[in-house]
Amino acid sequence: MTGSELVVTPQEGWRVGFVQSGRGMLVAMPRPPGDSALLSGGCLCGGVRFEVTEPPTGASYCHCTRCQRRTGVAASAQARVVPGSVRVLEGADLVRIWEPPDGFGKAFCSACGSALWSIAPGTDAPASVRLGAFDGDPGVRPSYRQFTAYAAAWEPIPDDGLPRYPERPPS
Repeated sequence: MTGSELVVTPQEGWRVGFVQSGRGMLVAMPRPPGDSALLSGGCLCGGVRFEVTEPPTGASYCHCTRCQRRTGVAASAQARVVPGSVRVLEGADLVRIWEPPDGFGKAFCSACGSALWSIAPGTDAPASVRLGAFDGDPGVRPSYRQFTAYAAAWEPIPDDGLPRYPERPPS
């Protein structure tokens, strides 16, 4: 791929791989000599490896039905990241993104299915990384729960003292 190509599969809403563009799309690139990643992570099979070069700005749990179905669990835990701070080091060709018509794109590894990050509508850069995709402690803890109106009936929301919002938290 060159810096201007974007490969689209026949399935509407899916992108294949990442390329560099003026809007900051990801591109697989070697780590510059002497550059150590602040945080590293990857998928279950190891085909996708990434680093986050800025500390996450916060974290939360999402209880929406979409996250439940995407992850298979009652709530998805994710860390918000600085736009442009996620670099794919290996496996950019394995990353697929499902882009719903009314929400954040969901990136995952096409080889093993691991959830990786989400992408805000109208952008190409990750907005949040799934906490389970980090190799170690990302240094943040979820500070609220959103979309609790859709919480799974089969797993009650724990009484952990975190603020709860039936939909998105107020700005």
